[in-house]
Amino acid sequence: MTSSPDDSPATPSTAVFFDIDGTLVDSNYAHVDAWSRAFVEVGHPVDSWRIHRSIGKDSSLLIAGLLGEDVPDDLVERAKEAHTRFYDEHLGDDGDLHVLARATDLLAELAGRGHSVVLATSAPENELAALRGLLDVEDALWAVTSSEDVETAKPDPGIVEVALERAGVPAARAVMVGDAVFDVMAAHRADVRCIGVLSGGFSRDELLEAGAEEVYDDVAALLDALDTSLIGRLGRE
Repeated sequence: MTSSPDDSPATPSTAVFFDIDGTLVDSNYAHVDAWSRAFVEVGHPVDSWRIHRSIGKDSSLLIAGLLGEDVPDDLVERAKEAHTRFYDEHLGDDGDLHVLARATDLLAELAGRGHSVVLATSAPENELAALRGLLDVEDALWAVTSSEDVETAKPDPGIVEVALERAGVPAARAVMVGDAVFDVMAAHRADVRCIGVLSGGFSRDELLEAGAEEVYDDVAALLDALDTSLIGRLGRE
């Protein structure tokens, strides 16, 4: 469905947006490893549990939150470059990332029901290409966002707003699915309802407190409950 506009079908009236890291692909802990090694390399070690609490957040905000607002710009850039280098080790044919259970089934099912399925991520293009290769469900996708689309990632609502524009639906006709409180916050700020999943390591209470309307263990559990979920109700509204 990501083919050229000339041969695309009519725009669906509802849309479901998905975060990727920790929601569709089991990659959050790979990011923790990459950031941990990056911070050691730049001379500012950070405990892994603290890093995990920031996964899903814009990288500049992550660094500022963990190292302080007064970190020199050159150190920020060196940390980002090191993270990318270490995270790349987890990608590709020799990497250790895997798609979470029934994630591709859920995307295909939603597309089959007539929803616009959008990968609403701020991942860099090189990471995104590898993640899309893992998911291998291009025919189910209506659109995809990336870091090229916004200056600041989640919890800023920019990515969700871009997803709304590409899906061609109003906020009331869309649902976001994400694993991090930052996904929920971004959706809330864009007036999009959100479903949380526990597969990224944030708790049910944290996701609900951030504004998620429903929380499932993972996307497999969401697929099992799809008809009675917020998404199922969206399709009947």
